[in-house]
Amino acid sequence: MSSVRGTTRQYWVAIKAMIVFTIVLGIIYPAAIGAIALLAPAQANGSPVAVDGKTVGSSLIGQSFTDAKGNALPRWFQSRPSAAGKGYDAAASGGSNQGTESETLISAIKDRKAAIAKSDGVDPASVPADALTASASGLDPQISPAYAREQVARVAAARSLPEADVATLVERFVTGRALGFVGEPTVNVLELNIALSSLDKAN
Repeated sequence: MSSVRGTTRQYWVAIKAMIVFTIVLGIIYPAAIGAIALLAPAQANGSPVAVDGKTVGSSLIGQSFTDAKGNALPRWFQSRPSAAGKGYDAAASGGSNQGTESETLISAIKDRKAAIAKSDGVDPASVPADALTASASGLDPQISPAYAREQVARVAAARSLPEADVATLVERFVTGRALGFVGEPTVNVLELNIALSSLDKAN
């Protein structure tokens, strides 16, 4: 008899625990997260960036600024390389998975360095690392301030804008370290290019 009562008690404990967790994790928690999302609708919807009422991208996901053949457009600041799908494919996030001794990676870095040095008119040795390698996700929307500054002369020339004006614009979009000490300063390429278009119109 006692064993039956013990088993029955265990069943009731299990049922009560299931009810409590169902309420907490199935109702209260989702409702709380939904309420938080209502307080920050832009972030909850993917942090879209709009121009003239039209969504042109997300501040969280990078994109390429190239022509139909994949050639970099001189008028725009360029993002870092991407190994996600055919480039910045959000459905295929990932890195190249190539090691530092990979001949394919080494060759790609050499080619990128030569191409960027030529287009930006700089010494190959001064090309920043983030201009040559893809991120682990392949979707990073930022580049280093060094890479953004390197592109100023090319972008200004392509748009017939004063180089000083473009340089000043870049500095406006340099974001410092998170909490003042986490990570490195960055520049969001999409947001910078949108502001660049406005600068172009103003001139």
